[in-house]
Amino acid sequence: MINTTLCYIEKDASYLMIHRTKKKNDCNHDKWIGIGGKFEEGESPFDCARREVREETGIILRKPEYRGIVTFVSRETEKPGKPAPETYYELMHLFWCGDFEEPATPAACDEGELEWVAKSKMNSLPHWQGDEIFLDLLDKRVPFFSLKLEYLDGRLINSVLE
Repeated sequence: MINTTLCYIEKDASYLMIHRTKKKNDCNHDKWIGIGGKFEEGESPFDCARREVREETGIILRKPEYRGIVTFVSRETEKPGKPAPETYYELMHLFWCGDFEEPATPAACDEGELEWVAKSKMNSLPHWQGDEIFLDLLDKRVPFFSLKLEYLDGRLINSVLE
């Protein structure tokens, strides 16, 4: 299982988002997502969130809030004559932050374009369907939660909120 972080940085009712356009073979290609990435050895969820945000945006998080854990399970349909596809598992540690320090010069992001997006426009952009669930939970300031999202062929087939 892969451990990742995802942070939604909020300013003026907008989130700082990455439009993922630059990496080849990116499962998030052309989607709009928050800022985050994979854990490095020895990192805590807070360490990883702070590092990823700083690397991708230049922003220093002052008081990130650890808001939830999202478990992703993703499978592809088995096709005749081909090896059975592997199931992908990811444990994403979800953060929100409204207290941060922006750099004088924004960092260049090697994964896509950074843009402040009004929260009211989030669902009109290309995104993972399950993101709507946890973005709503963030917006409602729901206490710490666990959410399981199951995808088949890139389509959300099940969600369980606890």
